[in-house]
Amino acid sequence: MTFDELGLPEAVLRAVREKGYDTPSPIQAKAIPLVLDGHDLMAAAQTGTGKTAGFTLPMLAQLDSGQPAASRRPRALVLTPTRELAAQVNDSVVQYGKFLKLKSAVVFGGVKINPQIAKLRHGVDILVATPGRLLDHVSQRTLDLSAVEILVLDEADRMLDMGFIRDIRKILALLPDNKQTLFFSATFSKDIKKLANELL
Repeated sequence: MTFDELGLPEAVLRAVREKGYDTPSPIQAKAIPLVLDGHDLMAAAQTGTGKTAGFTLPMLAQLDSGQPAASRRPRALVLTPTRELAAQVNDSVVQYGKFLKLKSAVVFGGVKINPQIAKLRHGVDILVATPGRLLDHVSQRTLDLSAVEILVLDEADRMLDMGFIRDIRKILALLPDNKQTLFFSATFSKDIKKLANELL
């Protein structure tokens, strides 16, 4: 199987080819068509198997056909447990989305909040965030999650291990019911399965 057979738009395939990829990894081959069809998904894959592209590529494809994001109202939200992972995911979004008109931003703690606020004000289609800083933005009213069409929980188990479950539940309560939800994790503990059963 090649990336050309997965149903991705040409602008996304062009970015994939530029990175030198032609054959999807097993997680990509399974996940991408399901995400493109609008399904909720729970996917287990070890780090280094290409799972970031497994949700990034179809997410970009889904969003490309819609209206641009309004100020402070992202259309897709990717939650990650650490700032390092948030930065990596955003890099993937930028690289794979380079031929699309979609805008992305990354927000995490430990850095000044004002540049993040300015970016959100200009409208971002895809927001990659750690839970704590995301909730800071919500409480300051610099962010409105009511327009989110796609939610991705990346490294879902690690987020629970790090004690983010209450933050995640607060965030979930701010999101619309009618959205696509994607869980990606290396492992799926009982707690994650319970959360997934509630959401998917």
